[in-house]
Order: sequence, then C-alpha cells, then structure tokens
Amino acid sequence: MEYRLEHDSMGEVRVPADVYWGAQTQRSYENFKIGTEKMPEEIIRAFSYLKEAAALANFRLGKLDEKKCSIIGQVCREIREGKLAGQFPLAVWQTGSGTQSNMNVNEVIANRGNELAGEKLLHPNDHVNMSQSSNDTFPTAMHIAAVLETKEQLLPELEKMIAVMKQLEETYGDIVKTGRTHLQDATPITFGQEISGWRSMLEKSGKMIALALEEVGELALGGTAVGTGLNAPKGFGEEAAKAVSELTGMTFKTAENKFHSLTAKDEIVFAHGALKALAADLMKIANDVRWLASGPRCGLGEIRIPENEPGSSIMPGKVNPTQCEAVTMAAVQVMGNDTTIGICASQGNFELNVFMPVCIYNYLQSVRLLADSLRSFRIHCVEGIVPNREKMAENLHRSLMLVTALNPYIGYENAAKTAKLAYAEEISLKEACVKLGFLTEEKFDEVFHPEEMV
Repeated sequence: MEYRLEHDSMGEVRVPADVYWGAQTQRSYENFKIGTEKMPEEIIRAFSYLKEAAALANFRLGKLDEKKCSIIGQVCREIREGKLAGQFPLAVWQTGSGTQSNMNVNEVIANRGNELAGEKLLHPNDHVNMSQSSNDTFPTAMHIAAVLETKEQLLPELEKMIAVMKQLEETYGDIVKTGRTHLQDATPITFGQEISGWRSMLEKSGKMIALALEEVGELALGGTAVGTGLNAPKGFGEEAAKAVSELTGMTFKTAENKFHSLTAKDEIVFAHGALKALAADLMKIANDVRWLASGPRCGLGEIRIPENEPGSSIMPGKVNPTQCEAVTMAAVQVMGNDTTIGICASQGNFELNVFMPVCIYNYLQSVRLLADSLRSFRIHCVEGIVPNREKMAENLHRSLMLVTALNPYIGYENAAKTAKLAYAEEISLKEACVKLGFLTEEKFDEVFHPEEMV
C-alpha cells in the first residue's frame, strides 16, 4: 500500500494515499480498534448538512469567502450522494465527544475540496470547522440525524401500518369473539374493536414521537467549546440553524441555552422514550397476533397468518409466527437501547457530555429496527391476517364469562354459581342456570344474546 504524509498539531502521520482523510482520522483509526460498530452513516449525512450550513452561515456573516463556501457545499453534497462512501471508517468507541468523527468529516471535505479546486484552498480546522467546535457540532449532528431518520424512515412506516390496521378493523368489524383479560376468558368483543386497540396504540405512539422531535429540533451549533460561543460570530447559531432548515426542508432552530445543549442529552432521552413506547406497543401487538394464531389445532387458532417459511428442521409441516418473533426481538433491543441512552445522558460532567457516540448509535439503531420491523411485520404478516370465524364463534359460545349478561336478571352471586356449575359439570350456561332454578329455558333464551354484549 502506498502512503502519504499528513500532519496535525502532534506531528506527521502516514495515511493511505488513496483516501481523503488526514492525520487526526488516521490516529483515531489506529488507536481505537474496539468492536465492529462504526460511526453510523446517518451521522455522517447529518454532518454533511451541518458543515454546508456552517459554511453558508460563515459566508453570510462575512467570515468565509464565496469560493470556499461553494467548494465545501459541493463536497457535502457528494457525501450525501454516497460518492465518498468508505471515507468515514472510525469506530463508535472513540472519544466521548465525537471529536475524531468531526475531524474525519473536516479532513475529508478539505482534501476533497482542494482536489476539486486544484489548489490548497481549504484547511480542515480553519475553514471547514470555522466558528465550530466538536463539542457543539457532534450534538448538533446527533439532533439532525435523529430528526431526519425518525421523520423520513420511521414515521412513514408507522403510518402505513396504521392504514392496514384501519382496513382490517373495517373489514372484520362485525365478528363477535371472546375477549380475554389475565389470559383468561372475559366478556365478548368484536374483532374490529380488538384491532382498533392496536391501531390506537400506534397512533398514540406516533403523536408522542412527533411531539418529542420538536425538542430535538434545537441545535447546539454556536456554543463552540463550552457554550460561550467563543470564536463564533454573533448570530452564527441562528444563521446556521436557518441554513440547516433550508438544506433539509425541516424545521430546526438554535438552542436557547448552549450550556444546556452541550452537556445535557435530555431531548434524545425523551424522544427515545417515545420510541420505547412504540416498541412496547409492537411487543404487545405481535404477542397478541401469535397468541391468536397459536395452534393450528391445539392453540387458540382464532386467526390465520401467512405461512412464510418452514418452521422446523425436524417436524414436517410446522410453520411458526416468525415475523412476530422478529418484531419482539427488535422491541427488546430498543428497550435495552433506552437504558443505555438514559445512562449516557446522566454522564454530562461539567460543560460536556462525553457519551455522545454510543448515545446516538443506540438511538439510530432503534429507529432502523422499528422502521424495518414495521415494514416487515406489515408486509409479511399483518396484511395477511384472516379471522377463523368458525373458531371465534365456537370459543365465544363456550366462554363461561358470557354469564355476565345474566347479572341484571339473577344477580352476581347466582351468576357465579351458574358459571362454576357449568365448568364443574362441563355443561352449558343455559343448562346450569336452569338446573339451579334461576331462570326457565324460555327466559334464558330471551335475555341471553352474546352478540349484543359488545
């Protein structure tokens, strides 16, 4: 491999000749060979918006000339187009401020920009990082990435799942079935009502996520090293946030208190809490689906779900609720990520949080897992749910909790005696009620209508 010499404030470093990064990136690459987790590409994309916005702000405020601004913007667009993939090799497990990834982006933009310009036009610190510090750029990139990925990837998939739920709810709204509480038989419910509970859970989660993102839209940029804004011109934070909004098409604003935005991560904690709520909802829905589909002969068997692949290497013909299992595993991972993010946010020592790379790594993984799980679960399972009307009817009429309909006529205690006798002697509620002398057959038939109990 051929190398070239690059230098930083600590001296010269050998860097592979075919890459755009420089000395500080190379040092980090060699010093942090920890794990396989790399800085998420969503963060690099967010940095490309940030660096272009910072260049525009510096240009508009008279700090950066038009040519440098234009070249920086051109390279940032190349990053977003994927033309510089492979130039951002650093591990998540690096400095807790994300300084080395900030410099990785600065160096790539500077070196690629100089190549485009045909001259030594850009310096990674003096120009690409102008009016910035890693301490305010990394939290800004975190917020940009969180907003963009959640809005662009997760929320659209959530809306698609809600639409499918609405369709199922409408299509099967007339089927009366057994309700269940505590995994025990309860009073009747329609299948449409059951699905409406799932649908409403997803709608509520979507609203909470959207609400949380309003706070994540605040950017730390302009605080520089410790929140004072040292070396940034007046109005830089506002102008940079405006430029980020222009470039992304989404609303961002400068954080009111930069001391808070550098050291606190409560917006990410709050937003991820909403993601955890969605994960909890998906866990519940997937579990309901696999319980209702259990069997096919020795379980509840009230619904049929698509058969996507063989379920056993030894039991011929076995098919398992694999999509439900994938969703629940993803949900568990998101719940674990929430714990990690909460602990990360508690580590804001003095003027800076130093757990930021792992914090945003977990947040973005949760967004990806939830979006992908929603898509897969919808396409390969939920869209294909079909009720087993015969089994639902059979279970409904065998349920002892239908006795609740008799409360107004024979009282709670007598209704309980009726249910216990029917269970003990394996007879119908009607037979038990008549045998106990609480109602005649004719009166029982007159008042007992399970379909009207919903």
